[in-house]
Amino acid sequence: MRLVAWQPDDLLRRLDDVVAVYGEAMGYRQELLQTRRGYIGAHVRRPGFRAVATLTTDGRLAGFGYGYTSGPGQWWHDQVRSTLDEPARQHWLGDCFEVVELHVRPAAQGHGIGARQLRALLAMADGKTVLLSTPEADEQKSRAWRLYRRFDFVDVLRDFYFPGDERAFAILGRELPVADRPAEDAPGIVGI
Repeated sequence: MRLVAWQPDDLLRRLDDVVAVYGEAMGYRQELLQTRRGYIGAHVRRPGFRAVATLTTDGRLAGFGYGYTSGPGQWWHDQVRSTLDEPARQHWLGDCFEVVELHVRPAAQGHGIGARQLRALLAMADGKTVLLSTPEADEQKSRAWRLYRRFDFVDVLRDFYFPGDERAFAILGRELPVADRPAEDAPGIVGI
């Protein structure tokens, strides 16, 4: 497998694959995936957009991640901002990179792909902080939660409900830049 940096057009060319991986990883219904397809396609034009992908030797998409500069007027940013007090808003959202999506096909999970993708995104991120949201889960059992904790993400908000989703989410954050990590977390990104 190889980790590659993606430009916006790279992600758009593989949008069907991206949506398929997203759907498998999140367990979302097909009708929701069509809506997400439009959002993902629009996200590539956001300021500070950065993306990575993990490709198998035959070119299949095993995982992907992307983010951008979080700012007022963006739905996720505004939802989170409305819940934080002013000092937290300034600290977390004042100069923030938002990890919007980070997914690995279930069949490819457990091999360090998510860690390499996250490490690469954090290394490319602009800003003083990084935020992400993840469904609430048992932190000991959830691979995603163990990954975020290993990367020193802390609780910003817990049991947060986004409009239109019945599940509780956690908003996690950390400061940038990321200190050096062990070699197994090193990105090893190749260009496209």
